[in-house]
Amino acid sequence: MGEHKLLLEHAHDPSYGTLDGYLAKGGYQGLKRALAMPRQEVIDHVKASGLRGRGGAGFPTWIKWNGIEKEKKAAHHFILCNADEGEPGTFKDKQLMEETPFLLIEGMTIAGHATLGDTGYIYIRGEFVDAARALRNAIDEAYAAGYLGKNILGSGLDFDLHLHLGAGSYECGEESALMSSLMGERGMPRLKFPHAPLPTVAGLWDLPTVINNVETYCCAPFILDRGGEWYATLGASTKNSRGTKIFSVSGHVNKPGNYEIEFGTTLNELLEMSGGMKGGKLKACVPGGSSVPIIDADACGKAIIGYEEMGEVGSMVGSGGCMFLNEHTCIVKFIWRTALFYANESCGKCTPCREGTKWMLQVLERIVQGHGQPGDVQVLKDICEQIDGRSFCGLGDAAAWPVAGALKVFPEEFEYYIANGRSMVDTELGREMVPA
Repeated sequence: MGEHKLLLEHAHDPSYGTLDGYLAKGGYQGLKRALAMPRQEVIDHVKASGLRGRGGAGFPTWIKWNGIEKEKKAAHHFILCNADEGEPGTFKDKQLMEETPFLLIEGMTIAGHATLGDTGYIYIRGEFVDAARALRNAIDEAYAAGYLGKNILGSGLDFDLHLHLGAGSYECGEESALMSSLMGERGMPRLKFPHAPLPTVAGLWDLPTVINNVETYCCAPFILDRGGEWYATLGASTKNSRGTKIFSVSGHVNKPGNYEIEFGTTLNELLEMSGGMKGGKLKACVPGGSSVPIIDADACGKAIIGYEEMGEVGSMVGSGGCMFLNEHTCIVKFIWRTALFYANESCGKCTPCREGTKWMLQVLERIVQGHGQPGDVQVLKDICEQIDGRSFCGLGDAAAWPVAGALKVFPEEFEYYIANGRSMVDTELGREMVPA
């Protein structure tokens, strides 16, 4: 277990961002092997690998790829990459696009071959200028050398790849809102299965569409090059998590950054890799991006990184945005800041999210300003229950889980803030009340 560099092995080598450098280090071997296989065999390798979506949901990748019709009846099959990466605390996809752009391009081309895809789109967050520039250069090189376009490597595969910059909306990281935005509509979510067809049946422009995130596609070249069974040996100690996962570690650590680990690694081992705690003892951790429930130091000591294993300690792998918080952190203020983000990012389409995130923020603001009222904790719990599972898309859940989790794990801090009009941490440190 521990650190296992696969996707990030050559990330800091500038030559790896060029086609010559990528080929010199084994690039495009996965695509060449895939092109020599029947399409279903490619999907079978992805199935054998146990690869699950790295964007947060952890959905088995092969099921999406296998859901596309086996005979091409529609005008196009689309391969769509979610590169919007707006989850606070997460910055892994940005590095992959900046330093390993050909991994993403090759992975999407493999997906195109496996699903009869002829057109790909990378929907990238508009602020990621350096990543977009790196991808643009790599796409141009790939076209010039015959790795994109018509009759790729003489195989008969035609695959075009386009880059689309979004406008910086967190909501557009939700796959149906992303498709709406890409089609020129407002970035709002659509109805989902079972009330509407799956994207593999009717996605972008109502045509068959495969959607995965950057890290997921980047795994495909290794799986096809070395085999699905080989990939499945990584993380074999977990219940159902295979391969490696990149964690964006931030917060009160000595060496923040991206760390690629094998599933089955403990959360404490990840903390050691990032240089240990800075400025105080470990108090809490948000393991998978700001939307997942917070856990305390005791739970961190028991946590094994895996989709099911993280659930056993009350949190999630999520997108891999791991924030370690030291003992001087006021949880109430931390959660207020988190709630502020989600209230601002709600697209406003549905009542539970539009109104619920606003009400939740109002109560939290009242508390951190020293005007909390008896019963505010119960009010927050009630609001979370009314949002969770009732919103049109996952943004409502993402807003409710952090608040509900903090109320469960650190109830005493909320009660103290309400009763005393100040943070428990400020009192313990003997300092004046620090404004939120």
